[in-house]
Amino acid sequence: MSRIATQPTASADSTETCAAAPISRLAVAMAILLIAFNLRLALASLSPVLPEVMRDTGLTASGASVLSMVQVLCLGLFAAAAPFLVRRLALERAALVCILAVTIGSVLRGFGDIVSLFAGGIIASAGIGAGNVVLPGLLKRDFSDKIAAMSGLYSMILCLSGAVPSGATAPLRIAFGDSWAWALEFWAAPALIALLAAGFVWRNIASAKKRSNSSQTAHSLWRDRLAWQVTMYMGLQSLMAYSVLSWMAPILRERGDDAVTAGIVVAVSLVFQVAASLPAPIIAARLRNQSLFATLIIACSFTGFCGLIYLPLSWQWACSILMGIGMGGSFGLAQLFLVMRSPNAAAAARLSSMAQAVGYSIASLGPLGIGLAHDATGDWFGSIIAFALAAGIGGTCGYFAGRNRLVRG
Repeated sequence: MSRIATQPTASADSTETCAAAPISRLAVAMAILLIAFNLRLALASLSPVLPEVMRDTGLTASGASVLSMVQVLCLGLFAAAAPFLVRRLALERAALVCILAVTIGSVLRGFGDIVSLFAGGIIASAGIGAGNVVLPGLLKRDFSDKIAAMSGLYSMILCLSGAVPSGATAPLRIAFGDSWAWALEFWAAPALIALLAAGFVWRNIASAKKRSNSSQTAHSLWRDRLAWQVTMYMGLQSLMAYSVLSWMAPILRERGDDAVTAGIVVAVSLVFQVAASLPAPIIAARLRNQSLFATLIIACSFTGFCGLIYLPLSWQWACSILMGIGMGGSFGLAQLFLVMRSPNAAAAARLSSMAQAVGYSIASLGPLGIGLAHDATGDWFGSIIAFALAAGIGGTCGYFAGRNRLVRG
């Protein structure tokens, strides 16, 4: 059974924060956020240059789909394996291993051939999947007294990590003399910077933290009802987000927008997604429980999606903004649940592992489901039904996950 959280932002290991280490908490926060900024770059940077990649390498559309599927599968697989990494290493060392994998994978993708694209994508995705698990554990352990603000910053950085390469990779390709390989390899630079900076910050504290991590007793969360509620909320809000990012522009173009206008509408939605991901956890943490907030914020995503399909195109800007607020807010809240519903750092890492592993598996079905529904009905009505189911189940899980409870620690 889940336990009532009498002090949701306190943890058993809160006395072991980095304030006791010979480095400032600001430096630790910067190290965590620098690594977080690299947890989407490799995934989001390929799509803007995919036509050039296919042209130069002979990669088919099916091959590109396989590459995308393999990377998403690696996210879930290595999220599930991350707790084993944490038990063998300190949280800091595990984070450094993750960002090292992202760096190596990003470098390999710049070699410019299909084998390197697949190998680099797999290695980078492995680091990203494990990093998605390790960083919430660090936030819970080192910033339990400021978890709302740090969760908001963490969520915003993750959103930026997806938005920045989406807009910058194509101009980088042009700047590098029409070289998509150099444009992809460019994203190894911020990963290397994060690796060096975090390694410098954590060089003196990893062994001490390893002893504190290994002393904690682990309990399985797979039979914990609250853990499943958090996991399903994470997975279904991600499914909605991936579906929208994949199909929003095609929907608008089918309705009459030109390619440029549709792209700008998507960009506006992403901007508001980033903007909403910061204040949402801060607002939610001030509430006695987050049940109603979780339900309402996911309803914003559904309402905006319906408006894009059925309301006149003159409403598309308002709908894209509403949807961006819903997507960013629900993502930020999902990240907050990973730490707020955990009694300590070890539990936060295990809950994050479960939520990421199952959540990415669920989210990967979203774009495929929307496409199949469209093919089956010839319009977007089937997509609305699928989206309504995701929003309904996700909102219900969010309502229960928002109660003031803790998973087993």
